[in-house]
Amino acid sequence: MAQIEQSDNGGKKKKGAQKKIAIHVDFTPMVDMNMLLITFFMLCTTMIKSQTLQLALPSNEKVENQNKNQTKASEAITMILDTEYDAKTGEPMINENGSTKHVIYYYEGKPDSATVKQESFLGNAKGEFQGIRKILSDRNKEVLKKYVVLKQEWRDGKITKEEFDKKSRENASDSTLKRPVVIIKPGPNATYEALINAVDEMQINQISRYNIELPNATDSALIAKFKGEAPAPAPAN
Repeated sequence: MAQIEQSDNGGKKKKGAQKKIAIHVDFTPMVDMNMLLITFFMLCTTMIKSQTLQLALPSNEKVENQNKNQTKASEAITMILDTEYDAKTGEPMINENGSTKHVIYYYEGKPDSATVKQESFLGNAKGEFQGIRKILSDRNKEVLKKYVVLKQEWRDGKITKEEFDKKSRENASDSTLKRPVVIIKPGPNATYEALINAVDEMQINQISRYNIELPNATDSALIAKFKGEAPAPAPAN
């Protein structure tokens, strides 16, 4: 039992002094009350849900064995990521918006008959898609059209957040809709930020069919041709 005792300061008692009574304070009820309050708050408090990014993961559609490494030329779009560096400092260059200067070389269809074009991560301007985001949204407009309808239904309270997330995933992997197949290829100079930006574009444009792999000799030759440079010799086997 906890207690507080009043001290007599260790001195001798004076003749005729009033006798002092020791004071005992029992802290047991206070400790019990604190424990009850802690238990109450632990049971009644709503924990903060973790804020995570919901990714539009690649779909697990069934594909025949002979077609696993193939896709329709009309659906394919290849993005080769690159980052520009300052020749003096060796640091990534910064654009006028204060962001790292990333370059995207992309082509549609098969590489043997492709024409390389250049874009960048521009995001939105006045509510309109810009840069590579516009290219991807135009290729996936059927999925995005249904996604906008689902999003409005969720905002209007017609469906719950869980229903919206489920239907969005089903919509992104709907094989009856025309959808692109995006191949993301981070080049040797591309930063990790460039790859993250590319995956973000897959999420924003609700693209479920995408793959990440390294550029090959054909990709290097196409970029060299686009830049007007002599293509590097292919590595010997």
